Amino acid sequence: MTILDNVSIVRGPNISLRLVQIPDAGYLYGLRINPDYNTHLSEFNGTLRDQEIWIEKYKEREAELKELYYIVERSDGVPCGAVRLYRISPPIFEWGSWILDENKPKKAALESATLVYMTAFDIMGMDEAHFDVRRGNARTLEFHRRYGAIETHATEQDIYFKYPRSKFESDRDSFLSLLSGFRSDS
Repeated sequence: MTILDNVSIVRGPNISLRLVQIPDAGYLYGLRINPDYNTHLSEFNGTLRDQEIWIEKYKEREAELKELYYIVERSDGVPCGAVRLYRISPPIFEWGSWILDENKPKKAALESATLVYMTAFDIMGMDEAHFDVRRGNARTLEFHRRYGAIETHATEQDIYFKYPRSKFESDRDSFLSLLSGFRSDS
């Protein structure tokens, strides 16, 4: 099995991450143009066809393990979000484009972030995550701070973080315990 095979679907107790396919363009396009979800993302003015073309080009970066774009799915297969690992340059990667929609189960933020880190640290052998959060995105800022991310610097628009593998390794069991003790179907 290749690394790409190992990261194509990453399963947690209540959700999974599966690599984006061209038929997902409609779902992603809907998220990107929905003001309930796109407030803190880079602006997107394209069409559904533009989203399909973007995915086609992305698949080339995926094949080179330079980027991984996931659909977040509930255990019943219903899409409930998206997340992306990009600028993958071992031992560092960035992640973002993180959206969870109204179909998400409880604790989906914790579980999807944990699955991102399991993918990058455990499967791909990365050492550190980098990401930025818009200053106005208070809930996401609070989440990352509670998760243990370290602020590195800030601009007028964004706050930048890093999250080392060593921190994840020390906290992973407690995160997984929280998630496996909670079933979204109960």
